[in-house]
Amino acid sequence: MSKVAILTDSNSGMSPQQAQDLGIFVVPMPFTIDDKEYFEDISITKEEFFEMLKQDCKILTSQPTVGTLMDTWDELLETHDEVIYIPMSSGLSGSCETATLVAEDYEGKVFVVNNQRISITQAGSAIHAKKLAEMGYTGQEIYDILTRDKFESSIYIMVDTLKYLRKGGRVTPAGAALGALLNIKPVLTIQGGKLDAFSRCRGIKQARKIMVDAVDKDLRERFTDAFLNKQVHLYAVHTRNFEAVEELRNELAERYPGIPVDIAELSLSVSCHIGPGALAVGIDVLPMELQSESIKNVKVAN
Repeated sequence: MSKVAILTDSNSGMSPQQAQDLGIFVVPMPFTIDDKEYFEDISITKEEFFEMLKQDCKILTSQPTVGTLMDTWDELLETHDEVIYIPMSSGLSGSCETATLVAEDYEGKVFVVNNQRISITQAGSAIHAKKLAEMGYTGQEIYDILTRDKFESSIYIMVDTLKYLRKGGRVTPAGAALGALLNIKPVLTIQGGKLDAFSRCRGIKQARKIMVDAVDKDLRERFTDAFLNKQVHLYAVHTRNFEAVEELRNELAERYPGIPVDIAELSLSVSCHIGPGALAVGIDVLPMELQSESIKNVKVAN
């Protein structure tokens, strides 16, 4: 039986300790703050990051170098026969395309999965892949399953402040000022790997309702069979919004008894674009190959 290593990147939100507990490997995504390079949960804590964000430091995201990827793959192939690498969506970064090109030199031993995910659903893919590997699936088979199911997930994000969307050019300065005056809370969505506008709401309460209603619609219309059979995993996600995310998790758990709902934090590479105070809901559907298995107690929560 082929021994398959499961590798993702830190855009998944997995900390080194969480990944180690799950038997998954993580490539840290680099970013610079005022021209100094950092790696999430390695050379900077979340607390330090958000303090720098608050101080309006210049923060730029990046991708791992080709050398870093090759060194990581080479090291894993010393103890494994194959590597499944699940980077962030190609719709949000060039990292996936770069990795796919580099993997061509590895003669079918490295499989780069472009399954259009980021954050908690990307982490979910890594967890699914790990379980499939433990069940004896080969690298090619795991790649095929994750690629087939790349749209079997959904994320809705409520942004608390327009400041960081304005800095990233997604909102004009005038629009941000007016939005702050009117207490506008944008709701964004990630479907198929791209971050898009979904709705605009007045206040947190309305924005949360919009998100929960959107999730309910997805569960009942897009993921009907998996939902009815309780083969989905829900996540309440946040950026430094601890009290609100507990309330959101409790609301989802009460609304959907029997379906696991965990709490997680967005990765710093995502947080720098939306700022603190954000709330999100993620849906992750189990692959059919795992639907007879129970992975409900496998968590990537904080």
